[in-house]
Amino acid sequence: MSAFKTIDDLGDVTGKVALVRVDLNLPMQDGAVTDDTRIRAAEPTIKDLCAKGAKVLLLAHFGRPKGERVSTMSLSMVVGAVEKVIGKEVMFVPEITGPVVEQAIGILRPGDVAILENTRFWKGEEKNDPELAKAIAANGDFYVNDAFSAAHRAHATTEGLAKVLPAYAGRSMQAELEALDKALGTPVKPVAAVVGGAKVSSKLDVLKHLVSQVDHLIIGGGMANTFLAAKGVDVGKSLCEHDLTGTANEILDTADKTGCTVHLPYDVVVSKEFAANPASLRTCNVHEVAADEMILDAGPLAVEALGDVLKTCSTLVWNGPLGAFEMAPFDAATVALARTAAALTLEGTLTSVAGGGDTVAALNHAGVAQDFTYISTAGGAFLEWMEGKELPGVAALTV
Repeated sequence: MSAFKTIDDLGDVTGKVALVRVDLNLPMQDGAVTDDTRIRAAEPTIKDLCAKGAKVLLLAHFGRPKGERVSTMSLSMVVGAVEKVIGKEVMFVPEITGPVVEQAIGILRPGDVAILENTRFWKGEEKNDPELAKAIAANGDFYVNDAFSAAHRAHATTEGLAKVLPAYAGRSMQAELEALDKALGTPVKPVAAVVGGAKVSSKLDVLKHLVSQVDHLIIGGGMANTFLAAKGVDVGKSLCEHDLTGTANEILDTADKTGCTVHLPYDVVVSKEFAANPASLRTCNVHEVAADEMILDAGPLAVEALGDVLKTCSTLVWNGPLGAFEMAPFDAATVALARTAAALTLEGTLTSVAGGGDTVAALNHAGVAQDFTYISTAGGAFLEWMEGKELPGVAALTV
C-alpha cells in the first residue's frame, strides 16, 4: 500500500480550518437518526482535530438529492445526533462555499465544530467539478478524508479537494486502510477468504481477483450452488445461476493455476420450501439433493472442515454469509464458522477482517463482531477493494 499522511503528520493547526469529509449518510425515521454508528466512526478524528485547536468543518452527503436542494435531505437534521456523540455544540452552515461559510469560520473558535450543508445539493459534487473543489477549498487550510465508505467515488469532496489542499487520512480512514493492508495488501500467509451471498454475478470481480491473492477461497451461500452445478452436481431447485457455470469453471481453472484451493460444501442442509419446516428439512451429501429440494445452508461436516482450514491460516477476509442466515436453522453454518474465526482471532493466531452489510449483520447475529480484528461498515467501497480496484478517494491521499 502506498504511504499516506495521517493527522499525526499535522504541525501546529491552532485556529486553522480543517475541511473534514465524513460519512453522515445516516438512517432516519420520523426525523430522528436511528443508528449513529457512522458518527461514532468519525468521532476520534473530530475530537483529535478539536484538541489540536483546529476549526473543524464537516463535509458530507445525505441521500440522493441529484444536485437540488431537498429539505428532507438537509444535514441540519443530523446536527443533534452529532452533538450527542461528540459531546459539544455543533454549528450548522447552510452552504458549502462562499461568504456564508467564511462568516461562520469567523464566529467559530479554535476547537469548535460546524457541519456544512449536504454536498450533493451542488451538481458539481458528483461530477467532481474542479471549480467546486477550489471554491470549497478557498475556506480551508487543509483537508482530512475520514469517509472510506465514500472513497470509491471520485467526487469533489472525496477526491477533488485532495488535489488543491494538503490532504490527510482521518482516524477511521487510517484504521480501515491499515486493516485492509493486513488482509490483502501485505498479509501474513496463508490467507483464506470467505465469499458468500446469493449470486455469483454480484461478486464475479471479487472471485476473479481473490483466486490470485489467497491460498484458500471458501465459497458459500447461493453462489456455491452455481459452482456445484459447474462441477456437474444436480442442485435441484436451489437458487443457481446456470448461465454462469462456464464462468465458474474459468474461476476454478484459474485457482488451479495460482495454487488457490477452492472450498465448496460437500454436505448441505436442504428443504422443499424456503421455510423452517422440520418435516421437509434434512442434511445430505451434495450428490443426494432431490429435484424438488433446495440447498439453504452448508452442512455440519463441511463447516467442521472449513474450521480446520482456518486453523492453518494466519489471515482471513470475509464477505457474505454461508447460507440463508436470516432464517433459523439456515444460519447454523455462518454462525459456527464465524465463532471459530472469532476464537482463533482471540487466541492471536488469525487476523480477521470482514465487511459488507450482510456480513456485519451475520457476525452481529453470531455475537462475534467485536472479536474480529476489524469490521468494515463500508459496503460498496469494501467490495471494490476486494475486487482489487483503485479507490479514487484513497489514491488521492497517497504521497
